[in-house]
This record gives sequence, C-alpha cells and structure tokens, in this order.
Amino acid sequence: MTAVREDLETTVWTPVCSYTDLLPERGACALVGGHQIALFRTFDGALYAIGNRDPFSGAQVLSRGIVGTRAGEPIVVSPMHKQAFSLVTGACLDEEPVAVPIYPVRLAGGAVEVSAA
Repeated sequence: MTAVREDLETTVWTPVCSYTDLLPERGACALVGGHQIALFRTFDGALYAIGNRDPFSGAQVLSRGIVGTRAGEPIVVSPMHKQAFSLVTGACLDEEPVAVPIYPVRLAGGAVEVSAA
C-alpha cells in the first residue's frame, strides 16, 4: 500500500470506504476535512489520494479521470482537458509547475483511511 507521511504520530485518519469498494484503476471521491479527495486503487493494490479539483478547468473531476502509467509512474488523466497528474507527487506531467495536492492514505483493517489535516 502506498502511504504518504504515514510515520507522523499526530496524523488524524478518517475512514472513507472499504478497500473492496475501490475498484482497480477506477477513481472515487470522498469529502475529508472539507477537501474533495480523489481516491485510486491501482491493479497492483496500491492506494493513492490526490485533490479532486482539476486546476485547469476548476471542476471537481479528477476522480473520474483515466488511470494509467507514464514511464512507470501511476497517473490519472483529467477528463476535462486531458492533462496527466502523477498519483505519487500530484505534479502535472504535461504543464509544469502545476500540481494538485496529495494526501496521506493507508489501509487499516480493511478500511481505506485518508488524512487531510
């Protein structure tokens, strides 16, 4: 499982769904701490959480994007203007220095948990 900043003892985790609710290579959206977060589970079982807002259109749609890889890096392609965003770093791979936020995500007892603090 992929997790960002999981080692922080002060991290507050919010359960958002069951791991089995996330279909591989499909996105889902959750509201955590007032943030719309796009969640992804890749075919290898890794979990990723990024901001759901497409910075080019302003629409909350990244959870509906196409999941894939570019040069071995997991990405999501926005359904609006087709820019690719790294699921690891949040960076737009097509137009630097644009990026979306990434959020810590983990699997805990079968539940997907996200921290937006």
